[in-house]
Amino acid sequence: MMNPQKKLNKKRILLMYITRVSGHRQATVAIQKCLKQISPDLDVPAVNGFGYTYPVLEKIVNKAYMSVIKRTPKVWDFIYDNPRVVKKSQSIKNFLHKTSHEKIKKLFNRHHPDAVVCTQAFPCGMVADYKKAYGLKILLVGVLTDFSPHSFWINDGVDYYIVPSIEAKERFIQKGVHPDKIKVYGIPIRMSFAAQLDKKPIAENLGLDAHVPTLLVMGGGQGLGPIKGIVKSLSKIKTSCQMIVLTGVNKKIQNGLLKVARKSSKKILIMEYAKNVDELMETSTLIITKPGGMTTAESLAKGVPMIIVNPIPGQEMRNTDFLIKQGIGIRVDDTSDIGEEIDILLKSPNRLVDMSKAAFKNARPHAAMDIAELILDHIA
Repeated sequence: MMNPQKKLNKKRILLMYITRVSGHRQATVAIQKCLKQISPDLDVPAVNGFGYTYPVLEKIVNKAYMSVIKRTPKVWDFIYDNPRVVKKSQSIKNFLHKTSHEKIKKLFNRHHPDAVVCTQAFPCGMVADYKKAYGLKILLVGVLTDFSPHSFWINDGVDYYIVPSIEAKERFIQKGVHPDKIKVYGIPIRMSFAAQLDKKPIAENLGLDAHVPTLLVMGGGQGLGPIKGIVKSLSKIKTSCQMIVLTGVNKKIQNGLLKVARKSSKKILIMEYAKNVDELMETSTLIITKPGGMTTAESLAKGVPMIIVNPIPGQEMRNTDFLIKQGIGIRVDDTSDIGEEIDILLKSPNRLVDMSKAAFKNARPHAAMDIAELILDHIA
């Protein structure tokens, strides 16, 4: 690997994601920070690839996606990585790629990138098509933010795919990707998750008891899932415990939980958004959450067992399969059963230790730095 202090001030790396509040953007920022840490003078702009090329379509697609996963999740389960859907949508994919060339050209003329890193399949496909059409030698890296790759990632012109596990690499190979193009580095998360912290001062600063089990309830950036029902179920646990609840941008959920917290005999902290999720996970005994790729990768880095609730069909369901197979997580479908399941776990310390060890075994907390070094090595 290259000298950490080496400067590449004449080199430019363009990062592309989709959706402002998303794991794709979080992964992008993690890579961006590592690139700047290695070479402070590096030009590393980050762009919402979908919003830049098709701003109106992005809003329509996002709204439709949220509607489908909330109202008819089985439809999304049918669509996700379905070979027939992939084949039939190929003409639409090709059309969007071709019609994006003009804007991609303007973007490249503005930044003159030596490398492009995409944390979502759509911008990766656009750039791959543009690169192929104009015979560019630019380095293109696709970074997965879930534990199971889908076929929309597969494009000629991608130099490297960054995947989170050996299983994901094998799936890509089955889809026709050459093994040398696949790097098992993990999902890029903030480097702060790699540090092991002292739980006691963290708990004290939060007003929590460091000796009482802490349950971290997370609904992702959108505050999705039956969070209120989960907290109500956890409030009935006889075993002593305390809660931290992150509601994301969901104000309605937040307001409802504040009322629940006031009536509960247990200590419950309600937070809209936290910049210190690494600290919150460090002090937590269990995490109750939807298994988004970023949340899962962060939990693994902190060695925290996961209770999985209402996984979205498609990517989250496959993340769930991975976690259960590795002995890291437990899936609970009925919200009313959450309290009982966690009560059993809290009374089974040996099982919690085994789940934590399995999480650490599958953790790759240095993924963002490994990705940054790979890119800089190739453009240096």
